[in-house]
Amino acid sequence: MTGALGTLYGVGAGPGAPDLLTLRAVATLEGADVLALPRGLDYGASVAWQIIEPVIRRRPEQVRLRLTFPMSKDAVRVRSYVDGAVTAIGAHLVEGRSVAFVTEGDPSLFSTFGYVRQEALKRWPELRIEVIPGVTSITAVAAVGGVPVADGHERIAILPATYGVGDLVDVLQRFDTVVLMKLGGEMPTILAALEATGLTDRAFLVSKATMTEQRYEPDVRAFAEEHGGCFTMLIVKRNDRSGVLVGDSPPMLAPNRETP
Repeated sequence: MTGALGTLYGVGAGPGAPDLLTLRAVATLEGADVLALPRGLDYGASVAWQIIEPVIRRRPEQVRLRLTFPMSKDAVRVRSYVDGAVTAIGAHLVEGRSVAFVTEGDPSLFSTFGYVRQEALKRWPELRIEVIPGVTSITAVAAVGGVPVADGHERIAILPATYGVGDLVDVLQRFDTVVLMKLGGEMPTILAALEATGLTDRAFLVSKATMTEQRYEPDVRAFAEEHGGCFTMLIVKRNDRSGVLVGDSPPMLAPNRETP
């Protein structure tokens, strides 16, 4: 160790469109000694890198550290990859280098960075960590669908569907806006819950929001036989209380038709 620890940054790259990176994110990414780039498979592409590459200025001396985090519910398996990633990042931090861990969306929302941060602080309690927020996929999907995430007195529920939607009927009845992320193979259960609550026509689905492959699906029934990847999200809006502050309740808004 040469001296003081370097700084660990958690940098939100936004939902997919490179021009949605914040100015602070770009400055941090360009100034960091090391870019830590998560990916789902060994030797696979890093979506985070694909988002930031067109925007940031390249420095020959900047290190790009690719780290694998498998899409798995096996806690033991995931833990081993987190430990390995923190060890690789730590090798730079103890040499005084700054490391920017790039996440899709925001580092504080369903992000691998949370695990990395927790483990890094266990090893180096004095480590300085700074989080650079990013545009979330939730707000990006709402923008594509042409709806506010919440208005008036509305309450929001955000659920990762692959971790269980057995209580979805209850959630749909209790919350005004329900955001379903990580749909996986849960569409049949989701559609059944929407039908049971009469909210099927109050839902829409967006895949790869703001990316060139963006797909907007106003009829969620059309997605019944498909498997929703980690970039597919469904939003349900009751609109029962959205207009309470101005005296009316507006219909579903028209979707945003701008090209990503």
